[in-house]
Amino acid sequence: MPRDLGGTRWKRFACVLAPSMLAAAALTVSLAQGALAVSFFISGERFKVFTRTLTGEGVSLYGMVDRTRSGELIPVLVAGIERAKINGLCQSLVVPIPLLGPYTLRLTSAEDGTPARAKDLFLDITDGRAGHASLHDVDIGIAAGSLTTGPVSPGDRRSPFFDPNGFAAQSGSATLTDVRATGVAGSAATLDLPETHLSLRPGKNECF
Repeated sequence: MPRDLGGTRWKRFACVLAPSMLAAAALTVSLAQGALAVSFFISGERFKVFTRTLTGEGVSLYGMVDRTRSGELIPVLVAGIERAKINGLCQSLVVPIPLLGPYTLRLTSAEDGTPARAKDLFLDITDGRAGHASLHDVDIGIAAGSLTTGPVSPGDRRSPFFDPNGFAAQSGSATLTDVRATGVAGSAATLDLPETHLSLRPGKNECF
């Protein structure tokens, strides 16, 4: 998750993408990954997440750098949300299988009725967008070490890539629609997924 990228470029980048990233990150509930440990190597595989609507309370956005087991460094935006409700959640990951070709691991939840819920959710994303984002009580340009409304992952605070003086943003609440995000990792203290369906099918059948 990035922080060591030049201050001016990172500030401009984060400021432009803040609203859509807050949305995408918040809803990217990293279902297939599950709750990750405080300190971990990522696989480097990109997964996609789509959600029809996301409502969150206590939202944050800051930069970090994730690291693969082979030592590759991947800059990401970390979106954190204290409490989230998600409708129409879909997560997909394309897995190349020797001799058989690509297969798509796809998880869906909350297609109708009860929304999925998450607490202390963090998603590391490399790209994200939302059809519409409505944010309330927004602070843009706050120092990452001064985030109060939005959370910071305890593991990130101990990372050498976390800059407490770096650019960050937070929002008291957010409502997002038609969110599309590409992520590399995620974690949650709790994750409640109603009407869950997990499938593995040949070919590419991603969420978007």
